[in-house]
Amino acid sequence: MKTNTKNIFALKAIHYFNNLTLPSRHPNNIEFMNPYSNPEVKKIITLFFTKYFNDSKKRIYIMGINPGRFGGGLTGISFTDPVALREYCKIDNNLGNRKELSSEFVYKVINHFGGAKKFYSRYFLSALYPLAIIKNGKNFNYYDSKELWNFMSPFIADSIKEQLKFGAERKFAISLGKKNAKYLTKLNKEYKFFDEIRVLDHPRFIMQYRRKKLDDYVNKYLEVLQSK
Repeated sequence: MKTNTKNIFALKAIHYFNNLTLPSRHPNNIEFMNPYSNPEVKKIITLFFTKYFNDSKKRIYIMGINPGRFGGGLTGISFTDPVALREYCKIDNNLGNRKELSSEFVYKVINHFGGAKKFYSRYFLSALYPLAIIKNGKNFNYYDSKELWNFMSPFIADSIKEQLKFGAERKFAISLGKKNAKYLTKLNKEYKFFDEIRVLDHPRFIMQYRRKKLDDYVNKYLEVLQSK
């Protein structure tokens, strides 16, 4: 029996990410990075999703804020720096050897979960807004200024709507970051994306401020990931 390719998660994700464009206007002093305009990233997106999402299974969504410029903002894969992409996803790339704190923590969790293949068979890592946001050469979050949130909220709502079409299990989503959860919950009340939002501390917060309790946080992540 032939598979209905219209329902293949990978095909919908590849099409979405590789056709993203920058906003036509920007708030003051804000820049956006679009890694998907890089031909190598387009190739990575195709390899990654074909390798891990080439089926019609629904995934639970784990939603971050917006990617950092050295992780998903560089590779196009959420919470995945070039080193993790090579070492744990087994996808070679020429994007350098710089590691990102969030990526280091996330792949520690993924490895404890059972590895990339098992993890991505159940979960989809993404962000409320898939392009990196930069201010004065540094990472900036969509909620770091009221002006930016007011500008970004329609883009974020549209981004979530489109990503849900890949194959979302909508009984719950996991927010990475408590402040991120506040804004996702606000949007969720309006658009009914998910039945429930579950919250975990953001990987960067853990790596910067709670590193001494790293194993405790890994166990907390695993507890939520293994819950029903």
